[in-house]
Amino acid sequence: MRCPFCGNIDTQVKDSRPAEDHVAIRRRRFCPACGGRFTTYERVQLRDLVVIKTSGRREDFDRDKLERSIRISMQKRPVEPERIDQMISGIVRRLESMGETDIPSKTIGEIVMERLAAIDTVAYVRFASVYKNFQATDDFEDFLKELAPPAPEGES
Repeated sequence: MRCPFCGNIDTQVKDSRPAEDHVAIRRRRFCPACGGRFTTYERVQLRDLVVIKTSGRREDFDRDKLERSIRISMQKRPVEPERIDQMISGIVRRLESMGETDIPSKTIGEIVMERLAAIDTVAYVRFASVYKNFQATDDFEDFLKELAPPAPEGES
């Protein structure tokens, strides 16, 4: 593994342990050339996924991009980081096990929204506002009306 500080390709593993509920291995590494320390994660990758954007453009699936967008929607929410990691790993496993290498971005967005809705409604609404490209408060209002259970008869 190349050192991110000096570029040396001869780094040493100092510690390895399971991470993300045993679906990844966390390795602490040391660079003898510059003394730098850094962490890497090793995960099983079943297949190389390609995301088909709504414009038709294709790009390689980026787990880090998925993780960033989910973590942004979960900011300052009372959800444990381990639970977020498990959710992200579950989404990636689900995408990899779909049997297709080309996955529409819409499918990824729907899966993420489904998982967020089950964990935290506020994070779900945050993600949906970006995913569905809300432009005005009316968009939020309409979306929230869909979320709310219907009022019992006789109430308004």
